[in-house]
Amino acid sequence: MHDDLNPSFQTPEMPGTATFTDPAKAVARLEELYATATGFLARHFGAAVAGTRPTSRIRAFYPEIRLATTSFDKTDSRLSFGHVARPGIYSTTVTRPDLFRHYLIQQLGLLMQNHRVPVQIGLSDTPIPLHFALAGSPEVAIPQEGVLDFSLRDIFDVPDLSTTNDDIVNGTRTVFADGSFPLAAFSAQRVDYSLARLAHYTATDPDHFQNHVLFTNYQFYVDEFEAFARAALADPKSGYTAFVAPGNQIITRADAPAFGPMKMPQMPAYHLKRADSQGITLVNIGVGPSNAKTATDHIAVLRPHAWLMVGHCAGLRNSQSLGDFVLAHAYLREDHVLDDDLPIWVPIPALAEIQIALQEAVADVTQLDGYELKRIMRTGTVATIDNRNWELRDQSGPVKRLSQSRAIALDMESATIAANGFRFRVPYGTLLCVSDKPLHGELKLPGMASDFYRTQVARHLQIGIRAMERLRDMPLERIHSRKLRSFEETAFL
Repeated sequence: MHDDLNPSFQTPEMPGTATFTDPAKAVARLEELYATATGFLARHFGAAVAGTRPTSRIRAFYPEIRLATTSFDKTDSRLSFGHVARPGIYSTTVTRPDLFRHYLIQQLGLLMQNHRVPVQIGLSDTPIPLHFALAGSPEVAIPQEGVLDFSLRDIFDVPDLSTTNDDIVNGTRTVFADGSFPLAAFSAQRVDYSLARLAHYTATDPDHFQNHVLFTNYQFYVDEFEAFARAALADPKSGYTAFVAPGNQIITRADAPAFGPMKMPQMPAYHLKRADSQGITLVNIGVGPSNAKTATDHIAVLRPHAWLMVGHCAGLRNSQSLGDFVLAHAYLREDHVLDDDLPIWVPIPALAEIQIALQEAVADVTQLDGYELKRIMRTGTVATIDNRNWELRDQSGPVKRLSQSRAIALDMESATIAANGFRFRVPYGTLLCVSDKPLHGELKLPGMASDFYRTQVARHLQIGIRAMERLRDMPLERIHSRKLRSFEETAFL
C-alpha cells in the first residue's frame, strides 16, 4: 500500500483506504481516486510548461482493489471467472475506471457474491506515468525530451517498461512482492500502454471498442461493414446506435454524409455501437502475423467477449472451390511471433460455443444445412505462416508438413489471433473464405480477385456479423469457456 508520508515528492490529498460491500460504490471510489490523481498531475504539468518549475518531484498513484478470503469453501464451479482458487489476499491496480465501469462492477459483484466478503479500495504503490495520465486529453501535448528547460523525468514519472509486461497473463508471475496474488490479468500500466497503442494503431479512441471484435485482412470488408452499419442505423429495431470510423468520425443516421478523407492508420478500426458496448468492432489488420499479434495484444486489455477472424485464405484441397468457407477446428502454428509467449507445444482448442455460432451463421446466410452445408464449407486445420510468398520456395518441405497436419487452408493471421485469444482468455474463432488455390494452379490474379471479391465479401461479412449477434445473445458464462483458464487463474474475466 502507498506510504503518503514520504516527504521527497508532492502527492494529492486523497481519502484513505475504505471497505465496500456495494460494487457500484466501490467503482465510484476508484473513479474518484483516479480523477483526483490524474487531475493533480495535469495541473502541475500545465504549470511546469507555463514556466513554474516544481520544487520537488510530482507523483500520484494508481488506485488499487484488494480482496481477502480465509475460506476454502467452493464456489460455483461452472463459472470460469468471478472467484479465487484459495484463501489469501488478492490485488490489482486499476486505470480508467470510467472506461471499465460496467466491467468492474460486474467482476466485483461476482466476487462479493461468491465469497461473501467486501473489497478494499485505496492507493497502490505504483506511480501513474504522466504520459498515461494525460492520454485522455488530446488537447495536451507532452514535449519530447530536450524541449523543456528541465528533464521531464526529473519531475514526473514516465512509462516504465520494466514493470509493463505480460507476466501475469503468461503465468510467469503468480504472486506479487507484497505476498498478494493477482486479481486481474493486466496491471494498470499494462492497460494504459495498450490503450495508448490502440488509439495510435486504429485511429479511434478505446472508448468506442465493442465487446465483439471481427478481424479481417482486406479493405473490401470495411466497405461492406459500413454499408451494413448504415442499414442497421436506418432500422430502429436493430439496437445499433452509432457507427464510428477512424479519426473518431461518428454518424448516427443512415443518410449521414460520407466520412471525410483522412490519413489511414496501420490497422483502422470501425465500430458499430450498441448500449453497454454490445455492438461489433471491425479491425482491418492487414496482412501478416505481426499485425495480428499487435492488434490482439492491445485489444485484449479491453476484455472483449469474443474475437473472430473473417478473412481470405489459400485452399489446399483440390476439392475446394473459390468462395468456399473454412471453419478452423485446429491450427498449425508456423507464424512464430508468439513462440516466446506461448510455446508451440501448447494446443489451441476449438471452442464449442464459437464453432456452433459460426456454423449456424453460415447455415442462416447460405440457406444450406446439415449434409448440404458440406458443399461450401469444410471444417479442419488452418495453417498460419510468416512468409506470404511461400509458393516460390521449394514446396516439398512445406507441402509435406501441410499434408501431414491435414491442413485444409493456409493464411497469415488466423493461428496468431486464436493463439493470442487462448493466451489472453478471450474466446476466439476463425471462418475463412478460399480466394486462391496455389497448389492447384489457381493463383490470386487481378481478374479472378475482382470477381471473387464482388460476389463473396458481402456474404462472408454477413456471416461474421450473424455469428457475433448469436454470441451476444448467449449468457456470458457460456461464452467464456473454462478451457481458457489455467491452474492458478485470476478472478477477473
